[in-house]
Amino acid sequence: METRVINPWKWQNGRHYVQAVEVKQVQSTLYCAGQAAVHADGTSSSADMKTQLQLAIQNLEQVIREAGYECKNIVRLNVYTTSHEEFFPCFDLFGEWIANNGIKQAATFFEVKTLFETLKIELEATVVK
Repeated sequence: METRVINPWKWQNGRHYVQAVEVKQVQSTLYCAGQAAVHADGTSSSADMKTQLQLAIQNLEQVIREAGYECKNIVRLNVYTTSHEEFFPCFDLFGEWIANNGIKQAATFFEVKTLFETLKIELEATVVK
């Protein structure tokens, strides 16, 4: 697999995403359903945004790992949140996860009216190898 990042500008670098990712010679692609702060027993978290973000990241990592992929190969990541105001104070945590995994992904952030039950954040990824 070969990837090429397309960034006509520099400003997005501090926001932990890229403008586009071209992927060539892909062996396979994994399309992950939105992963949220749902516990292993299927109950939705009612914790604060930071705690929910941590659990959503863990759940996404588990899906990717169990499929035989690596987080560093996430090429698309959509972030759905019920509150930008609650999410952006947690942006450092999100950015650290991106940096620690060497992820270079095209990303879109959406504020939505509601997510399932008590959920505040959901991460939807496309991963290649």
